[in-house]
Amino acid sequence: MHPIFFTFPKVIPLVGGHSIHIYGLMIAIGFLLGIWWTKRESKIVGLDPNRMMDLLFYLMVTGLVGSRILYVVHSVPNFWSDPLIFFRVWEGGLVFQGGVIACVITGIWLVKKYKIPFFKAADVFAPALSLGHGLGRLGCFFAGCCFGKQCDINFPLAIVFPKIAEGVAPHGIPLYPTQLGEFFGEMIILITLILYRKKKKFNGSVFLIYMILYSILRSVIELFRGDLIRGFIIEPYLSNGQFISLLSILLAVFFWIYLTKQAKKQL
Repeated sequence: MHPIFFTFPKVIPLVGGHSIHIYGLMIAIGFLLGIWWTKRESKIVGLDPNRMMDLLFYLMVTGLVGSRILYVVHSVPNFWSDPLIFFRVWEGGLVFQGGVIACVITGIWLVKKYKIPFFKAADVFAPALSLGHGLGRLGCFFAGCCFGKQCDINFPLAIVFPKIAEGVAPHGIPLYPTQLGEFFGEMIILITLILYRKKKKFNGSVFLIYMILYSILRSVIELFRGDLIRGFIIEPYLSNGQFISLLSILLAVFFWIYLTKQAKKQL
């Protein structure tokens, strides 16, 4: 756990004494790589890169806000005592599923406005989502948030966080490496999507596969999470994250069946 990447010397005007947090840095890198991927892939599939960049900008903003809102709702019971915590994203605290929900709602409205095929655009964004989220989880590891439950010291993948002032995770005890598990899981999903996208039989299938695979990954990771403040629907059996994942899988299966039938009608 090492939340701070770099602290500016106090003698530097304006930024002196302020720090660059690794969590925020990884989020920023994820955004930049998402922009690169979207622009590149849009050209390949025949979508207007400029329109897709406009769409991506609004999705990034609403996704960030949606992720933060769900985090505050789940994990900040004393929010009104310090409302400015909502804006301190660099300190950690984003619930990815909240961002996806916000992006889908915003995307439905914007694709109609820009006259962009929704599912075709969603297929372009899906790998970028997986990549960006994976990097975000790597940032979580350095920040110490989204930490795992205590495990046996002999567990070969156990991690022990040191005691530091900025640390979030429990220190000095072995924990399941949930952040790293989700990072590597996202990278596997990313590779799967990149390989599958050239073989897809209908628009939307890449995005739906992403929804299903990520929901499964999230549900498994939730079993080992130790930050119980995130909330439960049925404690301790069904967390909020698992509930949203279950709904996402059902929704993805529904649209998979629907879009498959639509694709067959066009043959």
